[in-house]
Amino acid sequence: MHILIEEHKYPAETVHKILDGITSLRDIDGMISVNYVGYFYNPTLKDCVFILPKVLLEDVDGQELVFGHANPEDIVNLEITEQLTQIEHDFIYELSVWIYRAIAVYRDNAIDSTIIKQQNLLQMGNGRLRQCNTFLDILLALQRFNRENQDFFFYVLRNMHSGFNKINWTRTISHSSAIVQEGHPIYPNPINKKRRINFDEELFVIFFSILHYIHDIYGFPVKININFPLITGEKFKSYLSGMGRTRMLQIKYKYFSDKALYLWELCFAFFDQSRKINVEKDIKEYLLSKNFNIVFEAIIDELIGDKNLPKELKDQGDGKRVDHMYQYRELTNDLIEKPIYYIGDSKYYKRNTELGKEAVFKQFTYARNVIQWNIDLFNDASKEEQEGHIKLRDDVTEGYNIIPNFFISAQQITLKRDDNIQLTDKERKYFQSRHFENRLFDRDTFLIAHYNVNFLFVVALYGRNNATEKKRWKVKVREMFRREIQGMLEKNFSFYAMTAHENVEANTYIKENFQMLLGKVFQPFEDLGNQQYFSLALRNPDKIELKDKKKEQQLKALIKEENEQVMFQLKQAFYVEECSLGASPYSLLPTVQPHPHIEVPHNLLTRHYVQNYPDTIFLIGGFREEQKAWMFGQKGGKTDYAYNVRLGVDVEGGLNIRETQNIQAKFVILYEYNRENAGVYKAFRVKGYQVKTKNELIKEGYISPHYERYYCYVFDEEVNLGMFNVEKIISSDRIDYASEIHQSKSLTKKYPEGRPIFLKGSELMKFIQ
Repeated sequence: MHILIEEHKYPAETVHKILDGITSLRDIDGMISVNYVGYFYNPTLKDCVFILPKVLLEDVDGQELVFGHANPEDIVNLEITEQLTQIEHDFIYELSVWIYRAIAVYRDNAIDSTIIKQQNLLQMGNGRLRQCNTFLDILLALQRFNRENQDFFFYVLRNMHSGFNKINWTRTISHSSAIVQEGHPIYPNPINKKRRINFDEELFVIFFSILHYIHDIYGFPVKININFPLITGEKFKSYLSGMGRTRMLQIKYKYFSDKALYLWELCFAFFDQSRKINVEKDIKEYLLSKNFNIVFEAIIDELIGDKNLPKELKDQGDGKRVDHMYQYRELTNDLIEKPIYYIGDSKYYKRNTELGKEAVFKQFTYARNVIQWNIDLFNDASKEEQEGHIKLRDDVTEGYNIIPNFFISAQQITLKRDDNIQLTDKERKYFQSRHFENRLFDRDTFLIAHYNVNFLFVVALYGRNNATEKKRWKVKVREMFRREIQGMLEKNFSFYAMTAHENVEANTYIKENFQMLLGKVFQPFEDLGNQQYFSLALRNPDKIELKDKKKEQQLKALIKEENEQVMFQLKQAFYVEECSLGASPYSLLPTVQPHPHIEVPHNLLTRHYVQNYPDTIFLIGGFREEQKAWMFGQKGGKTDYAYNVRLGVDVEGGLNIRETQNIQAKFVILYEYNRENAGVYKAFRVKGYQVKTKNELIKEGYISPHYERYYCYVFDEEVNLGMFNVEKIISSDRIDYASEIHQSKSLTKKYPEGRPIFLKGSELMKFIQ
């Protein structure tokens, strides 16, 4: 068995005979390197040649070594090298077989057939093994039969030997003389039952002789538990040259059980192939992969990836293609199976190779592209197209959910097939990209974790092609990634759960303190009744590391001060408790019952005189009886009184959102439809503004909203503004719609019934009663 290593430069005189017919191109220094991985049979050497992946190579003081100590040139002929230990020998045998199997599985899946180079010996006959791809297939099938059928061997042998060595008394009495002693005949030479020719035993002898040959010539580990006189030496060579095939044909019809027939086919295929190799001196067979990094990427994607994602996520609009992506449980909520995108990149390098800046930059770009695709989807696509997709942006906090990113590198530190995947042992285990240091829930904040995986294990798992084993490992690794990335974030950020005080409307507070809370607050948890729960993430200043140590100290002090200010402000309006990322907040925070609004007699309300607010904007709005439950109710997270107006210039009575936001009415005067003559129903001072969807209003008890979006005015307190002639305001507005506030295009249409009216205090004074 001969061994070469991918991409290693060998002196031409060392390998040109081995690579005969595969490649012989050398560089200007007379060196040859092979950019293939896989197997081929060299008829000149009459030996198998394996080209193994470069992950076995390690740069040691400028020299490429296998296992960190052996020159690749010294282990080309594996049977005579003294550079490797027995453990290293056994590892190479095992890796060689699994590399071959992995390439075969990749070929059969036809992912990218252009990188696979294959040539088979012609097969003859109709047996089940006639479709074997290579001589190596037959060797592996022979070993597998030996491993899996020990009970069959012992069962046949027990039946074969039953009755042997029993005395044949008929023949003994008729063919030998007895000695009479004390009246009893004694036969000194009894005749035993003769052993007849047993074809099962001959088949076993041939089979175990083949296994012995495989072990001696190719080094594959073989256990022979039955003591038969084996065919070896010159006699076995004659079997290889044609006698074996002939003898197998002579005994072909002596077998009837399925296992015996299959064993016969295995042995016949071995001798048939061996004869062709001996007779046809120039015939070659091979199964090789060019660009084995593509095969490794396919292996990892099969074992951890997801095939059912939209094509645009993996094949991105800027021409980049993501190696691995799947949906799995988000990091911010352990209570439900809500998914998030996990984005990964597999790295096929030599041992101990550091990740380059380009790889890290590309990974961040992948994540940015995914976020932009998601934004475009929820901005532009129809409801049907959005159905079933994850929304990364939270409408309440305007924060973005955390997208986990990871690298996964092939490593073979131990020479065992261990189920071992863990964070890299290199100095840089994590990579970070951010615009702002203290905004985790931000579309420009990304973190990457770097993992190593046991190369032999994943190649063997892929090569076995067992769907149950692959699924079990996929579930295990996905959960491990999630847990590890959560741990990484816990080290770099402090996490808290928070819920609003009884007298605070959380959504309004977040809108009013948007700049302070942007990127720090996210809403991953379901509401409990009217109570909302939020996650707060603050950067851990002690984990900040910069090359410029002076700047690092300044930044640490700045972040520490910012965290203290944020926490102080939030605790005035929220209950805040430490809470691990994803953990349940419900038992940590008190149950909050919002204070009900108490009806105060009109004459006891705070009196505000319109004369004091000549330039302040007042909104005059109408409502119907069935809308009172929502306006003055507390349901679905709504804790304050509020009034809504329709958004959309194409909506009857609707307003343009930009113009509405610019108007910023400070007071709302309400009247009831069809009771305009009753005058003012209630008046309120405005404390905040919200944009709500139809579904949000329904959740809060609004009866049959007809439009998609509404602009909501959240009230601070009910006030006494005096009485106004509502009928006159409306009729005047219908006749003369020329108020300064109503000059924009969307507000200069003929007044539709129910449309809100905006007036300055100086204009409203005309309608005082």
